[in-house]
Amino acid sequence: MSKETGEIDESLYSRQLYVLGKEAMLKMQLSNVLIVGLRGLGVEIAKNVALAGVKSLTLFDPEKAVLQDLSTQFFLSESDIGRRRDEVTRGKLAELNSYVPVKTLESLNDDDLKQFQVVVATETVSLEDKIKMNNICHNSGVKFIATETRGLFGQAFVDLGDEFSVIDQTGEEPRTGIVSDIEPDGTVTMLDDSRHGLEDGNYVKFSEVQGLEKLNDGTLYKVEVLGPFAFRIGSVKDLGEYKKGGIFTEVKVPKTLSFKTLQESLSEPEYVFSDFAKFDRVGQLHLGFQALHQFALKHQGELPRTLNDEDANEVLKLVTDLAAQNPNVLGSEDAEINEKLIRELSYQARGDIPGVVAFFGGLVAQEVLKACSGKFTPLKQYMYFDSLESLPDPKQYPRTAENTAPINTRYDNQIAVFGIDFQRKLANSKVFLVGSGAIGCEMLKNWALMGLGSGPDGRIIVTDNDSIEKSNLNRQFLFRPKDVGHDKSDVAARAVSSMNPDLEGKITPMTDKVGPDTENIFDDAFWEGLDFVTNALDNIDARTYVDRRCVFYRKPLLESGTLGTKGNTQVIIPRLSESYSSSRDPPEKSIPLCTLRSFPNKIDHTIAWAKSLFQGYFADAAENVNLYLNQQDYVQQLMKQSGDVKGTLESIAESLNNKPNNFDDCIAWARLEFEKKFNHDIKQLLYNFPADAKTSTGEPFWSGSKRAPTPLVFDVNEPDHFHFIVGAANLRAFNYGIKGDDGEPDVNYYNSVLTHVDVPEFSPNKNLQIQVNDEDPDPNAGSQNDNLDQLAASLPDPKTLNGFQLAPVEFEKDDDTNHHIEFIAACSNCRALNYSIEVADRQKTKFIAGRIIPAIATTTGLVTGLVNLELYKVVDGKDDIEVYRNGFVNLALPFFGFSEPISSPKGKYNDKTYDKIWDRFDINGDIKLSDLIDHFEKVEGLEITMLSYGVSLLYASFFPPKKLKERLNLPITELVKLVTKKDLSSHLKTMILEICADDKEGEDVEVPYVTIHL
Repeated sequence: MSKETGEIDESLYSRQLYVLGKEAMLKMQLSNVLIVGLRGLGVEIAKNVALAGVKSLTLFDPEKAVLQDLSTQFFLSESDIGRRRDEVTRGKLAELNSYVPVKTLESLNDDDLKQFQVVVATETVSLEDKIKMNNICHNSGVKFIATETRGLFGQAFVDLGDEFSVIDQTGEEPRTGIVSDIEPDGTVTMLDDSRHGLEDGNYVKFSEVQGLEKLNDGTLYKVEVLGPFAFRIGSVKDLGEYKKGGIFTEVKVPKTLSFKTLQESLSEPEYVFSDFAKFDRVGQLHLGFQALHQFALKHQGELPRTLNDEDANEVLKLVTDLAAQNPNVLGSEDAEINEKLIRELSYQARGDIPGVVAFFGGLVAQEVLKACSGKFTPLKQYMYFDSLESLPDPKQYPRTAENTAPINTRYDNQIAVFGIDFQRKLANSKVFLVGSGAIGCEMLKNWALMGLGSGPDGRIIVTDNDSIEKSNLNRQFLFRPKDVGHDKSDVAARAVSSMNPDLEGKITPMTDKVGPDTENIFDDAFWEGLDFVTNALDNIDARTYVDRRCVFYRKPLLESGTLGTKGNTQVIIPRLSESYSSSRDPPEKSIPLCTLRSFPNKIDHTIAWAKSLFQGYFADAAENVNLYLNQQDYVQQLMKQSGDVKGTLESIAESLNNKPNNFDDCIAWARLEFEKKFNHDIKQLLYNFPADAKTSTGEPFWSGSKRAPTPLVFDVNEPDHFHFIVGAANLRAFNYGIKGDDGEPDVNYYNSVLTHVDVPEFSPNKNLQIQVNDEDPDPNAGSQNDNLDQLAASLPDPKTLNGFQLAPVEFEKDDDTNHHIEFIAACSNCRALNYSIEVADRQKTKFIAGRIIPAIATTTGLVTGLVNLELYKVVDGKDDIEVYRNGFVNLALPFFGFSEPISSPKGKYNDKTYDKIWDRFDINGDIKLSDLIDHFEKVEGLEITMLSYGVSLLYASFFPPKKLKERLNLPITELVKLVTKKDLSSHLKTMILEICADDKEGEDVEVPYVTIHL
């Protein structure tokens, strides 16, 4: 972010911009943030805030680093022990974002606090000091946040002052919809049963309403939802009578919130629940965290000793006293203290767990951004969280004061919670991370801190076939500007090995994509040697492939994903839970072709149309020309295909018969295409369907979702008109290897060329018919491929072109100099102007056309924290599905939801129950077909009726005797070779066979597949 110009570096912040928006980003640019306390939690918050891009970040922590800090403080190394935490952290934090200067304070006084827009106090600050700091901040208009983690517990408190304005509570795109009716009582009904998506209390404005024109004056109306397809805005009977038309648009109205100080709220807390299954714990933990501070105050700053009952009893007594003084906190005077919960809080008070720190680091950093920008709903005011389910099985890993005591290692704060034996189990785990982007970087950082895979028998394999781009630096924090262009997995592996030297030689970076093409690399031995797998991927196909591999090899899989402020986690456990592929999101709703071609009503429609035009003009046309020039029988083969053969031949003919000789010719071509697309085609549409056209039922044709268009009259001074010409001319020049603009286009030069372009007058095609609905037959289908021979004959002989080739354009959204987004944005906006649709800026166009996934470091960090809390359960081998948690979060609201995974479905044959996802029949050795059939009949009580390998049918009971005799005595491998007429791959160690079988009653039953282990 440029401090001088107030502009935002879109190449760095591109994905975050789609989360926060430009207005919020610019407000953050004006915000100075102070973070007090630089142990793991403080530095996690600082990292996320620095990546987000505030004006400046100031650190204060005068305490000296100790070895145990390395449990969660990823910017410290053993050589930093004994130095001030803030001084050590400053330099490494400053490397994350060159736009955010990082400073430190020698000391902190009352006046210092007043310099900042937001102050964050972490667990190194006593409750007494937090109260003092908060009172100063509250009275000075400074936003204040307090947070701390203790082992598997954590809490956050937010005070944004007496009057804090939230400009956008959800961050969702304003909803809009087409109206079909407005009744006198103000009931608004949607067109075509389209859901309006509004909630009670939302505000809307109207446009294009006929009959109730006063609704179009920009007045905001408060919504009362009547159902998914209707809402009420209050009586409109005095405004006239509704005739037709109308579009509603949601308007985000700022909301003012008031916050209590920390001191005021201790006795009357207001909570956001992190887990509704644990809602009875929040009051207990509210008192428990206060008790820990009182204990530390009494014991010269020392927290309760690990697994020490004497200290736990004292904490319990403090909680009891606090409950008596503040009876409302637990809900009633006779509410009982949860002794087990409070004891566990005391036992773990000295613990520091990377997953919990990452969770609160993401949560609190997002609250800082809300405080800076007013974007999204802030946390009001307390949130408590615990993950006690992550504790290991007490029978297998009993925790005692002795085995949780510090042993002078970097893992001491984790050992304090889990014990030394479980720490060794973590260290000797063998894990596979697929992807090392945003989630992958955070995952590796957490693994380095917890020592995962660092033991003598442990290892981490990470693979990613991508290289680092500048836009990655905003959320993939292991990478620096010097790493741009290098392999992600290699850089990430080196970064975390430097973070924790115990990983040196224990982490293997790879650049191979995990998929069917690399099964010779990621083979049976590879998968079978793993303890579990973690996905850090950004596409569904890769996720489902890894999921299938994990199901086949029965390996636990940790899955997660983010979308802006939203995140989800899923844990997949063999024989317990369903797999990732068991449930899928519904497919995206596609735009009807007729809407795209002739009847757009939203900017999404015009952007999709513009991108299609871009593809046709500058990619498909060039590729078709090259195919024609390089393949001798191209035209003959094309004639045999279905589809728009005529259109393809016309495109080739135009490209070769009207080749530009210079850039002026490219400008002229662009001007003619403008006239065709935005004037002549629109006039043709209005020729077919005039403004007063009626449907067969006598209703106005141009009504509902159909908007009557207006032809554009070209004006070089209209920015979208001009940029269409610039983008189109430069892209055509690229196709033909002609030099285009060098830097900013010269308007005068373009104008001089355009004045000499002969633009033909419109003449309607009286025979052209236009398809109105996708369900209707194409009225031009019969004539679509007329005169093909004549067209083919018009093509120049390739031999006369002396090896001429065109250069197809490959769409690239992130290069602002290549004219791709310039063309698509201008083209889309010109189309929008045709149909009176509100135009979009280049940023929004890039987001939609480039299918950009919005992302921000805060959500990534929090989601990764949740994954790693499930990781402890996986390492422990827990076999109770109720202890696992799938997570769903939206930091904008903020919302947190947790549920246990869905159990894997069960099936049954004869008297046997099996798991439909995880079970299979395992057969060792290259068994003969006859022996396989006998085995199933004798052991399973099943008669195989059909057996197949892939799409090849190996055996069927209805085969003629000769074919059966030929196949029954063959081993499975020979049988497969016989049927498929192919040799088996040399790396193949297992074969999957699908069977159809009858049970003992002769009934066809569903059974698992067969795995042949060769």
